[in-house]
Amino acid sequence: REGPAGRRSSGRAARGSAAPWARFSAWLECVCVVTFDLELGQALELVYPSDFRLTDKEKSSICYLSFPDSHSGCLGDTQFSFRMRQCGGHRSPWHADDQPYNSKAPVALQKEPAHYLGYVYFRQVKDSSVKRGYFQKSLVLLSRLPFVRLFQSLLSLMAPEYFDKLAPCLEAVCNEIDQWPAPVPGQTLNLPVMGVVIQVCIPSRVDKPESRPLRQCDQENLLPAPVVLASVHELDLFRCFRPVLTHVQTLWELVLLGEPLVVLAPSPDVSSEMVLALTSCLQPLKFCCDFRPYFTIHDSEFKELTTRTQAPPNVVLGVTNPFFIKTLQHWPHILRIGEPKMSGDLPKQIKLKKPSRLKTLDTKPGLYTSYTAHLHRDKALLKRLLKGVQKQRPWDVQSALLRRHLLELTQSFIIPLEHYMASLMPLQKSITPWKTPPQIRPFCQDDFLRSLEHAGPQLTCILKGDWLGLYRRFFKSPHFDGWYRQRHKEMAQKLEALHLEAICEANIETWMKDKSEVEVVDLVLKLREKLVRAQGHQLPVKEVTLQRAQLYIEMVIGSLPKDLQVVLCPP
Repeated sequence: REGPAGRRSSGRAARGSAAPWARFSAWLECVCVVTFDLELGQALELVYPSDFRLTDKEKSSICYLSFPDSHSGCLGDTQFSFRMRQCGGHRSPWHADDQPYNSKAPVALQKEPAHYLGYVYFRQVKDSSVKRGYFQKSLVLLSRLPFVRLFQSLLSLMAPEYFDKLAPCLEAVCNEIDQWPAPVPGQTLNLPVMGVVIQVCIPSRVDKPESRPLRQCDQENLLPAPVVLASVHELDLFRCFRPVLTHVQTLWELVLLGEPLVVLAPSPDVSSEMVLALTSCLQPLKFCCDFRPYFTIHDSEFKELTTRTQAPPNVVLGVTNPFFIKTLQHWPHILRIGEPKMSGDLPKQIKLKKPSRLKTLDTKPGLYTSYTAHLHRDKALLKRLLKGVQKQRPWDVQSALLRRHLLELTQSFIIPLEHYMASLMPLQKSITPWKTPPQIRPFCQDDFLRSLEHAGPQLTCILKGDWLGLYRRFFKSPHFDGWYRQRHKEMAQKLEALHLEAICEANIETWMKDKSEVEVVDLVLKLREKLVRAQGHQLPVKEVTLQRAQLYIEMVIGSLPKDLQVVLCPP
């Protein structure tokens, strides 16, 4: 696949859908092995499949992002993730086959169009046969799917085996993945790998939140019994947020408003989990800002993201090098977290601190910000979670409690916006077949804020606070822009679908009686255009409407003189 003007770009070389690795590439872009070379430092030892092309810039990023920096004393095995920009330009034409998956997947789980997600399994163990005295290697899965749970589970099967047996084992696993069925939203799939069957349910946008039991497949009786993953993407939210539970609401607001936020953690696994937990807080809203679960000073975007010549960008940045405290001192919100304590008790909760108290290098854990939360803290939630800790409630139950709270909070915030947006849609009776459909009315912020008095979040949420102030700030955030564009696009498509249905239900022969050939040809062209869009799943239209539209086109063309018929339907 060549870039514009034949430029060599990154990405898979041109392959048809029936080509080798077509099924593999529905899940993964490639598998990389990064090793530590005494002369070169981190080096890319292997990329598989070998014809997957990465630019030099991408290779360099993968090398640096696949190893913890020297400040994290990661001995043993560590799993973490990163996200990096694709350097071959924005390659949407090459990702045209994403459409079937993206159209059915929840917006938050669509494939990344311009970034790669890297899932890393890093091993560092003492080894006297190596010059430095340590074996250091990373196995990396590169994908555009945000299935962190699935890929980490896959790595925990693959990596230990690979570190023992090396390349042949990797080739065998990639061949197995190339036999997997494609990820189809709403389906429960059995994925065989290394003598194990992983069973997963691919989330769909029609799933009700919090109600996704894994449906057993009909033809079960699988031997060996499958390893059932409760989710392909959900993190153990309670474990991630344990040190910051008292500030979950403040962090939710910062994420909702797209505020620049640095997470400074002791190691890449802690930083990447915290960043992914924060960006998942807004579901079912899509997180529209940039985020980097693990970021290093060697990154090609380091200068761009740390510049002081302009305001900090809307990024949630996960870092482990204390040098960043100095570099990012001008950022408005810095979350410093300490070493995770895995005891049963709740760890000491971090405190809110003024940014002026940021000391270089030896900064104590805390949320360094001068931001004041708009909403009051939910003390009942904290009590329930604390009670759960005392009663040794399983962490997945605690996570479900926390996830439900954040989901209800986001829904309470979004529902008034959805209601107001729906009121901007023209009435169905104003859509007539032979006139251009009326426009969606513009979104007026003041009108919306006035509507909150009788239809605000207080109807579904008990939390008190300055909701109006929160909405006012939200209007300036990338998340409002992302939400509004998506909704407006869906409404415009609905309007076009209703218009097509109105045409198909009208008496076309009566309309044609007093129309000139030019007007009739114009109708044919417009109908054809709508039909193409509808067949490409861009319009929510019933199959019967599509059939009727096709019949209308044929009937209208049949009524025209032969010379025009030839122009409109060349043999």
